[in-house]
Amino acid sequence: MFLTISTTGTSERPATDLGFLLHKHPEKSQAFSTSYGTAHVLYPEADAERCTAALLLEVDAVALVRRGKGKGRGGAPDAALAQYVNDRPYAASSLLAVALSGVFSSAMRGVCNARPERAAQPLPLRVEVPALPARGGPDLVRKLFEPLGWAVTVEPVALDAQFPQWGDSRYVRLVLESQTLTLAQALRHLYVLLPVLDDAKHYWVASDEVDKLLRAGEGWLPDHPEQKLITSRYLSRRWSLTRAAMERLELVRLAEADDSEVEEIDNAVEAETEDEQKPTPLAVQRRDAILAALQTSGASRVLDLGCGQGQLVQALLKDVRFTEIVGVDVSMRALTIASRRLKLDRMGERQASRVKLFQGSLAYTDKRLKGYDAAVLSEVIEHLDLPRLPALEYAVFGAARPRTVLVTTPNVEYNVRWETLPAGHVRHGDHRFEWSREEFRTWARAVAERHGYDVEFVPVGPDDPEVGPPTQMAHFELRTAETSTATARTEKEAKAA
Repeated sequence: MFLTISTTGTSERPATDLGFLLHKHPEKSQAFSTSYGTAHVLYPEADAERCTAALLLEVDAVALVRRGKGKGRGGAPDAALAQYVNDRPYAASSLLAVALSGVFSSAMRGVCNARPERAAQPLPLRVEVPALPARGGPDLVRKLFEPLGWAVTVEPVALDAQFPQWGDSRYVRLVLESQTLTLAQALRHLYVLLPVLDDAKHYWVASDEVDKLLRAGEGWLPDHPEQKLITSRYLSRRWSLTRAAMERLELVRLAEADDSEVEEIDNAVEAETEDEQKPTPLAVQRRDAILAALQTSGASRVLDLGCGQGQLVQALLKDVRFTEIVGVDVSMRALTIASRRLKLDRMGERQASRVKLFQGSLAYTDKRLKGYDAAVLSEVIEHLDLPRLPALEYAVFGAARPRTVLVTTPNVEYNVRWETLPAGHVRHGDHRFEWSREEFRTWARAVAERHGYDVEFVPVGPDDPEVGPPTQMAHFELRTAETSTATARTEKEAKAA
C-alpha cells in the first residue's frame, strides 16, 4: 500500500517544514512495526520548493491470515479463498488508515512543538493514492472529499489494460489537492474515509470505534452531507453503533451552533424596532432570568448542561455566590472555544478553582453530574428528536437529581409576532420541534410528577397577552420528604372527597 503527501514552499517557509509537522526527518528512511507488517516513511523529494513524504505499508499477508482477519470480519470479502487471495496487502484500506494513525499520530492531532504556527496554518497539499478500493465508484469519492475542501481527481482503474472491453474495476487512482486545509485535517479525512470507501475493515469493530470516529471527525463530520453513509460504513454497518454515533453527532451539531446564530431571528426582530433605545437581546434576557432563578434557589454549585461556547458559564463566574460551576458539552470544539472565552489559561488560581469544563452526552447517565445544587438546560431540548427526550429526562432528573433544574425553550406561539420568520418555520434550522405553552407545560408537569419535583413556569421576554413570551422557562424544585408527604396526603384526601 502506498500513499504520498506533498507540499510546496518558499525560502522563508520551506516545504521541508513538512518533516517537522510529520515528526519524520526528510533525510532519513524510517520503519515502524505494525500488527500486520511494516510501515516505511521516506521522502522521494525534499527541498525548499517542494517536499513529498511517502508512506509505504508492507503487509505481512501470512500474519493477516494467522490473526484470523484475512476474511475481513469488519466486512471484507468472505469467499472461500479470500484469506489467501485478496487485495488487502496491495490496496489502500483500513490497514493503511491504521498505519497513518500510528505513524503520524502527533501530526493527526495537530501537535508540533518545533513549528506550532505551521501546524495551525493551511498548507498547499497534494495527496496521492495509486490504488484505492471505491465501492460506489468515482462519484462517491467526489461526494466524500469535495465537501471538505478538496479538489478531487479520480481515475478508474481498468480490470485489464489489454482488454478494455472488460470495463473498469472497483479500484481508482486518487489525487487530492487543497490550499485551505491543515495537515492534521487532511490526515483525519484520510483516516476516516479510506476504510469508508473500501467499505471494509480488517478488524472487529467494537464500541470504542464510535469514539475514534467522533475524534477524527471533529469539525467536519457533523455537517458532512454524506454523514450517515460515512458513519454506517466506518462502523461496518453495525446498527447499534451507527445509531449511537448519529445521536452523538446530533448533539455535536447543537453544541457547535453559535449562540449568535441561534438568536438570529431574535436579534433581527429587535433591530427592526424604531425605538431610540436599543432593546436588550433575548439571549441576554434569558441569561438574566436564569441567574435570577438560581439566586432565588440558593444554589451555589451549578451545572450548565449543553454549555456550548460558555456564555452562561461566563455570566455565572461574575457572581461570587456560585462557588462551583461546571460546563458540560458533547463537543470538544465548543469546549475549546468556551475555554478561550473564559481565558482559563490566564485565570487566577482561586477563580479557576470555581469552574470546570468537561465533555459528556446528555443522552446518557453520568455519575460526574450527581450532587449539584442546580442544573440549567438553556435552549437544549428543542435540538433533540422527541424520542430522545426520555433519555435526557432520566439522565438529568432521574440519575443526577439536582435540587433545582431550569429548562428554557422557545414558545412557538410567539413566532407569529416576527415578520422576518416565514409561516411554519422554526427559529433555527437545527430545532427538531418548538412547543406551545400548553405542550411545554404538559411535558414539564409529567417530568416533575415522575421524578418527585414541583414545577413553576416563568415567562422570559415581553409577555404578549395573546401569544405569551418568546421564551418559556420551567423552574423545577426537588420535593423534600416533608413536601412529598404533604402532597401525597393532599392527593389522598382529594381522592377520598
